[in-house]
Amino acid sequence: MRVVIIGAGVAGLGIGWRLLQQGCAVTILERHQPGTGASWAAAGMLAVTAELEDAAEPERALALRSSAQWPAFAAELEEASGRPVFLAEDGALLLAADAAGLAAMAGRANGTLKLVGPDEARALVPLLSPTVGGLWSPREAHVDNRALVEALTIAVLKAGGVIQPNEPAVSIERKGGRAVGVLSPYGRYDGDIILVAAGAWSGLLDEIPIAPVKGEVIALAPPAGAALPGPVVWGEGVYCVPRHGRLLVGATTEEAGFDTGLTHAGRDRLRRAAEILMPSLKDWSLADHWAGLRPKSPDGLPLLGRLGDGLFVASGQYRNGILFTPAIAQEMADIVLGKGDVVSDFDPSRFLGRFL
Repeated sequence: MRVVIIGAGVAGLGIGWRLLQQGCAVTILERHQPGTGASWAAAGMLAVTAELEDAAEPERALALRSSAQWPAFAAELEEASGRPVFLAEDGALLLAADAAGLAAMAGRANGTLKLVGPDEARALVPLLSPTVGGLWSPREAHVDNRALVEALTIAVLKAGGVIQPNEPAVSIERKGGRAVGVLSPYGRYDGDIILVAAGAWSGLLDEIPIAPVKGEVIALAPPAGAALPGPVVWGEGVYCVPRHGRLLVGATTEEAGFDTGLTHAGRDRLRRAAEILMPSLKDWSLADHWAGLRPKSPDGLPLLGRLGDGLFVASGQYRNGILFTPAIAQEMADIVLGKGDVVSDFDPSRFLGRFL
């Protein structure tokens, strides 16, 4: 079976890798370079606790499935690619804003999540300003998303896949109502199956209801002798992730179309929030500042499944694309091959009945 995948982010690469393992011929078209969209701009948290507090149950279930798969997925990918992805289970500390917030967190404490007071919180993260405490999630993990993209790219190529960079999909060609190929400005790519995994750019194809949501992130570098926090820290509306000697702080949320321009307001808001959490960060230098576009559907849930005859979509992961990577890779490969079922809440037909 010939499969053409539009988009070489973690979703497209992961699905492509799994399909190659099942004997498919896979070509992946990427409008820029592999993994330079949301997959590159992310901070790599596998944030089941922090990001999914108010998530719908199907999304929570997907997150838990994928989180459980991450250790084996990372090990398999590292063996296949020969590259590390730096999966680290260092935990996450979710700080309460006040006593009322701490009381609300108490309801979430269980055998895995522990409510901690001021002293315990500062023992976990000595850099913290005075705090009422928060929720400690010792199993929360993070991965180097940029290393992940590199490893997936290598794994796809080693498995015999073809990746075409700088090859934006312009339209999907149909014959007799069935998707049979993808047109780019430079050529045509025929396939038995076409899969759209173009992240925020998915909405440019076939009126798929995906909109870009901009997020800015900064990286802070410590002065000589200063240590990074061990776990991920959440509070003041931001996250702080230690990564290779720097502290990533993110992320803003802005509906600004496809604009990825950096703003002083976004940079300053992130830095100010981080310094409230950890005052000594005022002495850290700004090492980097970037922005990316998250793909969001109208109801905030992913679109995972069939769009039409021969046409599939895997998009709308919004803030959790890295977390969802192992589960979406396997489950979408199974759906494409007729071996798996679409989760009804993620079925594109909830928006796209006219195509089915």
